[in-house]
Amino acid sequence: MRGGTRHSLKRRLVTRLIAVQAAVVALVVLAVFLTLWLGGHFASKLEPEDAILEAVAHALGRDSGGGLILRPTRQLAELRQRSPDLWFVVRDKDGAILSEGRVPDDYARIGAFAMRIGQARFGWNLGDPPGQIARLKQMDTAAGRVQVLTGPGSDIPLRRIVWAVTISFAGIVLPIVLVMALATLTATPLVVGRALAGLTTVAEKARQIDAGRRGGRLPLDGVPAEVVPLVTAVNDALARLDDGYERRQRFLVDAAHELRTPIAILTTRLEALDDSPQRQRLLADAARLSNLAGQLLDLQRIDAAPCAMTSLDLVALAREVAADLAPLAIAAGFELSFEACVKTMKVRGDPLGLGRALTNLVQNAIDHAGRPGLITITVAEGGIVEIADDGNGIPAAQREQIFEPFQRLDTRSHGTGLGLHLVVEIVRLHGGTIAVVDAPGGGACFRIALPQPED
Repeated sequence: MRGGTRHSLKRRLVTRLIAVQAAVVALVVLAVFLTLWLGGHFASKLEPEDAILEAVAHALGRDSGGGLILRPTRQLAELRQRSPDLWFVVRDKDGAILSEGRVPDDYARIGAFAMRIGQARFGWNLGDPPGQIARLKQMDTAAGRVQVLTGPGSDIPLRRIVWAVTISFAGIVLPIVLVMALATLTATPLVVGRALAGLTTVAEKARQIDAGRRGGRLPLDGVPAEVVPLVTAVNDALARLDDGYERRQRFLVDAAHELRTPIAILTTRLEALDDSPQRQRLLADAARLSNLAGQLLDLQRIDAAPCAMTSLDLVALAREVAADLAPLAIAAGFELSFEACVKTMKVRGDPLGLGRALTNLVQNAIDHAGRPGLITITVAEGGIVEIADDGNGIPAAQREQIFEPFQRLDTRSHGTGLGLHLVVEIVRLHGGTIAVVDAPGGGACFRIALPQPED
């Protein structure tokens, strides 16, 4: 694409094929004209002798004795001026002859044997040695009916050449080009469409490739040979990206594993220190590091291996999470409420993964609600789970941004910025969706919608 404009391959092929066809036809016609010219036939097609016949017939008359004469006319004078090799022979029925110029030997006596011929053209076959062309015609003049024999002379008027070329173009070149253009307009889209049909499959396969579906490659079946190098290059690039992604994933897993041991040692040593505000701050920092390493490992596990999907009761799972986190919420000054609109809610999922997602959302509410208040876990019909608080809420412009890795609305927050991203990945692997809406009390409400199994 250049200059923001997409070029159509079909349009380019059609326009260029028509241009090439027109040029080829024009060259062929030009070659035919040149061949005919060199062979003498083109000159006859232009018929310059017609002008001679008209000028001679207009000037022809009789003298007082009844003999044939040429009266001085402007048309004859112009003809003589531009055709120094002009020649013609006039005969009447009584055998009287009037001639002008040097008559070729081949035609010196031909008129006497052709008095009954109305008109004729004389020449030679293509490929014979060049010779003079002649035209014979019976004409009615002021001197009576006569026979005029003439050649084309040495000059062909430009207007006749232009006229002949125009007629030839309109009668030969233009119809051929129009027929070929119509065939090209009809056939080219069909041919190109069929030739590039395999690219539709390639495009559909390319749309399915993303970071969560590695190992995908573009098929080569049905791809035109000219496009195969491009598809092969794309597949090679995808292979390199997969390899780089795997190396990065292994590095992150190894780094998270390696971090957990020194963090554990650091936490043990900090707990052995005398109690002080500094010790509490260091323990909180160590807990943050441990949580970050754990979340990195969770992300890599989710990405590396599919979840173990089983049939589970979403109501029971959410109730268990609420019971486990109640002490933490109470210690932070919050009340934790659990509500279920149904007794059971069967979904297919990974209990550990979904439990981790709900836990992260409750912890997020504890960390970011802004003040002690109420946190509610609600299970509704349709596989819906909501975690709502009555804090300050989340601005609408930032509700998509908060799910990105390491994104925090408050830079002073002690969170890692990975919790909500981990929730999104878990929900995505379960085929569900997550959204942020306003809670009834004015705070934030995270709503998870999971697909329910068909009965």
